[in-house]
Amino acid sequence: MQWKLVCKQSDLVVGAGVAAMVNGEQVALFYVPESEEKVFAIANWDPIGKANVLSRGLVGHLQDQWVVASPLYKQHFDLSSGQCLEDDLKIPAWAAKLEGDEVFLRC
Repeated sequence: MQWKLVCKQSDLVVGAGVAAMVNGEQVALFYVPESEEKVFAIANWDPIGKANVLSRGLVGHLQDQWVVASPLYKQHFDLSSGQCLEDDLKIPAWAAKLEGDEVFLRC
């Protein structure tokens, strides 16, 4: 796996998500400057609502984890691992990093 440049920090919204196409797959990117990681990347696909909507969810801190709440049925997905907190589901998650104004994903 390699680090791939996917966007600029200025393309992201503080405390919210944006969707990007990476290697033909929709990825939800989240910029959370108060977190240790700063940038997170998970699949944009909500497996419960069956739609690409996770980038539109609400970001929060729950059970010592940074999460996004799906805008459809409100399940919480851990932004680091993709694990759903309410159900035994896990969506893809990628390592992400911020270098200067550039956002990279490990893919």
